[in-house]
Amino acid sequence: MRSNRRLVSVVLSVLLLTAAGCSEKRPDELDLEAKASFDYLWEQSNHMEGSAGYGLTRDRYPGNPTIASTAATGFALTAIPIGVENGWISREEGYERADRTLDTLLRMDHERGFFYHFVHIDTGKREWDSEISSIDTGLLLGGVLTVGQYFGGDVREKSEQLFERVDWPWFVDRERNQFYMAYYPEKGFEGHWDFYAEQLLLYVLAAGSPTYPIDVYDGFARRQAAYKDSEPFIHSWFGSLFTYQFSHAWIDFRDWIDRDGIDWFRNSVIASEASRQFAIDQSAVFKGVGERSWGFTASDSPTGYNGLFGSPPSGYDDKAHRIDGTVPPAGALGSIVFTPEPSLEALKYYVTVPDLSGEYGLKDAFNLDADWVGPDYIGIDKGITLLMASNYRDESVWNLFMDVPYVKKGLKVLQFKENNYIE
Repeated sequence: MRSNRRLVSVVLSVLLLTAAGCSEKRPDELDLEAKASFDYLWEQSNHMEGSAGYGLTRDRYPGNPTIASTAATGFALTAIPIGVENGWISREEGYERADRTLDTLLRMDHERGFFYHFVHIDTGKREWDSEISSIDTGLLLGGVLTVGQYFGGDVREKSEQLFERVDWPWFVDRERNQFYMAYYPEKGFEGHWDFYAEQLLLYVLAAGSPTYPIDVYDGFARRQAAYKDSEPFIHSWFGSLFTYQFSHAWIDFRDWIDRDGIDWFRNSVIASEASRQFAIDQSAVFKGVGERSWGFTASDSPTGYNGLFGSPPSGYDDKAHRIDGTVPPAGALGSIVFTPEPSLEALKYYVTVPDLSGEYGLKDAFNLDADWVGPDYIGIDKGITLLMASNYRDESVWNLFMDVPYVKKGLKVLQFKENNYIE
């Protein structure tokens, strides 16, 4: 048993069910948004018979209809067990989709096991001269390992093939002891994971590899700062909220501290609370921002996609982040395991915003100052919403992923220790 918290959670769940007489519960806003997010990931994945891109997931909808994202595909694979367990699809449907998607991935172009960021949804071939991406490969592998653990059999064997062929040391700058961000066949490696961000997953996977293991966990900067009266926390460069969420969608850091005593789950709690407070403090500047509308993170905006959206602390001088009044619902919803009540309050507000809700639930972003609602849904944002909602409801993704042998080994190699306490 990894912690007392899980036992308490199970007992409380049983007591609540008993008190309610096990009566059927009407779906609330979170149930509806989770189902809509699942529908995006299921329906906007290629399910055309005979397609070379079978199983690949659209980066966005309805925009860019031919572009698939490897990260979105990782979220979509992870969504399959969620769909089965909730009765949204049958186990047979889920197995077939997972099995055939892994077949696609095994056939696709790669460099030593690493995948291109963007590919054509019908062919699986590189699009937009995009990079071979370390983090997008990591997020894809999160889904690959989740379905392997869930279904077993041939799906597990294929997931192991995909994972064990990844040559992690190849993507490391040995002089700096850091993962590169990208590789371009035309010009080589670019960028470094030199600062804390969404890449924690990479270190655990790389350390747990049975074929090409490497430990570069100490290679990135851990800069602590605070926002106003918050507790200091290790922050990312732009302060984008997704950086505190993505790795946590798969890895249950609640039960662990690292070899330096860092509690990454608590770190994300503080970061989420600080992000909300920043939004409250900006409510006099932007009319669509406040205590029920918060969570600045990379998203669409009235002027296009912006990866700089975030909140302080950021950079070295709190000037790296940008805001313009745009609010992406996935910011607050992706933090629901860290800030349950504020995230649920935000969701209740978002569903009242005119034109923000559509066929796949909440659209990517809105800006009341600009009288703008984004027309698109973005795969990774629907993905983080679904996975975190599922972890909040029943810890389903965490329970699966933390039982993957490679993950167990990776945490052991990196000397993570059990953090046995009850909040």
